[in-house]
Amino acid sequence: MSAFERPQAPLLTNTRADRVRDVAKLAGRSARFRQGRFLAEGPQAVREALRLHQERQSAGEPGVVEDVFLTAETLDRYPDFGAVVPPRMVTSEVLAAMSSTVTPQGALAVCRFIDVSLDSVLAAEPRLVAVLVEVRDPGNAGTILRAADSAGADAVILTDSSVDVYNPKTVRSTVGSLFHLPVVVGAGTEDVLEQLKQRGIAVLAADGYGDQNLDALQDASAQRRLAPSSSAAPHEDADGPHLEAPTAWLFGNEAQGLAPAVLDAADYRVSVPIYGSAESLNVGTAATVCLYASARAQRA
Repeated sequence: MSAFERPQAPLLTNTRADRVRDVAKLAGRSARFRQGRFLAEGPQAVREALRLHQERQSAGEPGVVEDVFLTAETLDRYPDFGAVVPPRMVTSEVLAAMSSTVTPQGALAVCRFIDVSLDSVLAAEPRLVAVLVEVRDPGNAGTILRAADSAGADAVILTDSSVDVYNPKTVRSTVGSLFHLPVVVGAGTEDVLEQLKQRGIAVLAADGYGDQNLDALQDASAQRRLAPSSSAAPHEDADGPHLEAPTAWLFGNEAQGLAPAVLDAADYRVSVPIYGSAESLNVGTAATVCLYASARAQRA
């Protein structure tokens, strides 16, 4: 888009303007939940927010993007950003005043909350779900959500004791994946586990001390694929769960892992083998390995 084709709205230059302050407040949890809005920052997040906005509007549903703020340089580089929601042009200084980052990347969108209900997720008969139980670090939560998206999971569920998925750090760390798959927030752990089991979804707890070895489960899945047996149970057998069956993975707190009550409630505890000298895996890394193991088994 050339300079002559840019929106004619006045360039916003005042870093102390009320609109700038209102947007900046969304970096805080209380303002986000009071308004039901959050920030998507950076070109990738803004692009995916606009894609979802357009997709929903095409389906006759409300959009998700309320405002888009761009610098002239960003609009020159990404002219398609102006095709969905008319952007408000701002200076770099104004964007910095709005943003929660030290070095904003020239694009910011104000979006409505997009989380969905647990009932709607389960009604869609998911085959692969990631459940975050007391995951408190925004970066880890975002990494797990991105891994779930990459592995083709059907949904991500954050329990009521987990980090706010609309935290700017969490949103940024998803690199746009927040806008790709259904996300449930604020769910009670006990209720989630009960409903998953009622739907016949195997609940696997990622646990460093688990008695089920993920490599062994993958080997067993490959053997069943190569030599299927009509007598094999659809969900499990004497040796453990079937990764190819509908599965919900539980991922716990960075320091304490999953609470004993949650581990007891899971159908199986599964460990990721460590062949080197590391004491343990970061929860985001462990989640990536587990989700891809299930994805591979389910798509074979």
